[in-house]
This record gives sequence, structure tokens and C-alpha cells, in this order.
Amino acid sequence: MPLVAHRDLESLARIRAEGQEVLDVERALHQDIRELHIGLLNIMPDGALKATERQFLRLIGNCNRIAQFYVHIFTVPGVPRSEEMQAYIDQNYESFDTIKAEGLDALIVTGTNPVHDDFADEPFWPHTRDVLAWADLHVSSVLCSCLASHAAFEHFYGLKREPLAEKLFGVYSHRVLNRTHPLLSNINTRFDMPHSRRNDVSQAALESKSVPVLVASEAAGVALSTSSDGFKRIYLQGHPEYDEQSLLKEYCRDVQLYFDGEREDLPQPPLNYFSPRGLEILDGFINDVNSDMRSFPLEALAEEIDITWRDTAKAIFANWLGFVYQLTHRERTIQFMDGVDPNDPLNLAGHK
Repeated sequence: MPLVAHRDLESLARIRAEGQEVLDVERALHQDIRELHIGLLNIMPDGALKATERQFLRLIGNCNRIAQFYVHIFTVPGVPRSEEMQAYIDQNYESFDTIKAEGLDALIVTGTNPVHDDFADEPFWPHTRDVLAWADLHVSSVLCSCLASHAAFEHFYGLKREPLAEKLFGVYSHRVLNRTHPLLSNINTRFDMPHSRRNDVSQAALESKSVPVLVASEAAGVALSTSSDGFKRIYLQGHPEYDEQSLLKEYCRDVQLYFDGEREDLPQPPLNYFSPRGLEILDGFINDVNSDMRSFPLEALAEEIDITWRDTAKAIFANWLGFVYQLTHRERTIQFMDGVDPNDPLNLAGHK
């Protein structure tokens, strides 16, 4: 929970300048603390739907231990579903109409597997666009994950994603570019984050539209950026939510496609992911002419994964939802508490 500046201490001013939240007394006195209602728009395909639920629920659940989080999971039409998964969604997910009526304090929008080069050709796109447009006016902060960020870049800025020469797949080192931004308070200035994508929106393209870039990688590009106000929309091109075996399972699926004859080449393993011993195990499998999926060393490789991103992921989400907790209105259908400037909700201009 944040400090309150009830005395004019120079130390409090310095801490605030470093990016840590320090509340003015006036804002602290007008806060109505209650539970938070977080939306999760899950548009992942069937094979990853439940795993994605778990990944984001873990991160939310590891945030502020004082606040109570209600997570409202929903989806949109246009994503092919099996009968079994549709029945699961019908039983457990909420409708967007209900969510609009009751309101949200924050929203997470997942990525999905694109089929077409143009978002306009994706059946889910008109419905996702409607959610983004509604949330921009009614929700304190929206966090977009990977493809959802690309969709938001196109919707809000007219920026189209560009195809990469080859799939960006692995765990990459990143550097914090804005060390005083409150969302990055108390986070290492260097940290790792997984990526798995075939498209990119560059730092130059984002900055041409006045989109602040907070975290980037020399090898993987932009990982974290925000809307110009610094808070209402948060864009992730990486996957801090991934659990330890997410990349391994994806790699296993790609190898399966190779052995099934659905791709011509054996896929490259995720970079910077396996230990040296894991790479030796994998080399043995790849170089064995008799290898097939029955001999894929899944269990052995699972023991050779170094998890180098989890603590940072928890910290980013804790900072994000901590600010939602401070800024949202008592009535969750209203975007911000009274006195918050919707064009500068974090009061970044006042803290410079």
C-alpha cells in the first residue's frame, strides 16, 4: 500500500520522484477502498484457453494481499470452439453485456493465434474492437497481451504490425528505459521476459505516435509501452504471464507438426530457455535419426528450465493493480475516483 504525504518531507518527495507512489493527503482522504473487479477477455484457442486463465489468475492472485480480487472472465464470438469447450465457456464465462452493465475496474485482453495477415479479416476482430472502445471510456486501465497489443495499436493509432523474418521465440533480456515510471517502481533495470510471436511493432513506430516505450530489448524489441497518459492502456508484446513450461509445450507442438508432415523443417528450440544440460538432451534427440515424438524428452527438458522472469512479472502486475486500487471509483461503472484527471491519472506531469 502507498505512503501518504501528511508531512512535507523531502524524503517523500525524493521517493515520489523515483517513481514510487506517494499519495497526497487530499487524494488519500477521498479514497473509498473496496474489492476490485478485474475483467479477463480470453480469446485464446481451445488448446490454450484454460492455461491462459491460470497464468493470469496466478499473477492477479499474487498481488496486494489486502485487496480482494473478483475476476470476470469472458470471450467474444469469432474464435472456433469445440462442443466441449463451448459448453465449458457457457457454464463458466460471463457475457460482455453483463460486464458492461456492472462495470470493471481493470481489464486484461489476451492474445490469440492469428489466421489472417489483416485484423479486419479475423472473425473475432469486430467484437474485440468493441470491447477495447468500451473499456477506453469506462475502465481505469486495460492491459493488452501480445496480439491484443497489436490490435490496440491498429485500433487507436493506425499502426499495423510488421511480419518478422523468423519467429521470435525464447526468453530475452530487457532494459528499463524509463526508471521513474510508477509502473516500474522497485523493478530491476535489467530483467528477462518470454516472447513468442511472428509480428512486431517497432519502438520507432510507437514513438512516432507518442506512445511511451518503458521497456525494450536489443534482440526482442519493445516489451512494455503505454498510452500517452502512462496508465489507461498498457501494452505488452512479450509474455510475462507464461508459466515455466509454456514455451516447452509450444515447442513440443511445433515438433509434433514436423513429425506429422505439417511443416517442412524441424523448429528451432526457444532461445535462452534451457540449461546447458537441457541443450545437450535436446541435441541428442535432434541428432538421433530414429527420433520421433515417442522419444521426445519432455520430462527431462522440463527439469532443465531456468525461470528468470517470474518475480518481475509479479512486480509489474502488483504495481499495475496497486494503482488501479488507488484510482478507481467506488462505483465500478465510473472510470476514476473524483479528482483524478483522466488525461493524467498517475499525475505524471505533477511529479516531474
